[in-house]
Amino acid sequence: QVQLLESGGGLVQAGGSLRLSCAASGRTFSNNPMAWFRQAPGKEREFVARIRSSGITTYATDSVKGRFTISRDNAQNTVYLQMNNLKPEDTAVYYCAAQRQFAPYSTTARDYVYWGQGTQVTVSS
Repeated sequence: QVQLLESGGGLVQAGGSLRLSCAASGRTFSNNPMAWFRQAPGKEREFVARIRSSGITTYATDSVKGRFTISRDNAQNTVYLQMNNLKPEDTAVYYCAAQRQFAPYSTTARDYVYWGQGTQVTVSS
């Protein structure tokens, strides 16, 4: 059974840092593009960052670029999201997601077929 399990969320003050992890199990995801999305209360799920199997990355413009870094360890079947200089507006449930193997570029949630259960990130002012 394929499973994505996020961890690392929590409560942090503005300006602080968190590192989210997403451990995949059930199969190898080394050839799957992986991404992080987030969803704040009352808002739609939004794209945060994506990483290809090659390590090439894409970030949501303006909101997180320069503060967040996505990375992956294919040997560990794990994807990370390092979040620095956190702001209250970063408060959301963060989801790890995977596209099918070798899938084309997409930042749209419906193109991701595997999802984790989410981890809460709360940034206090």
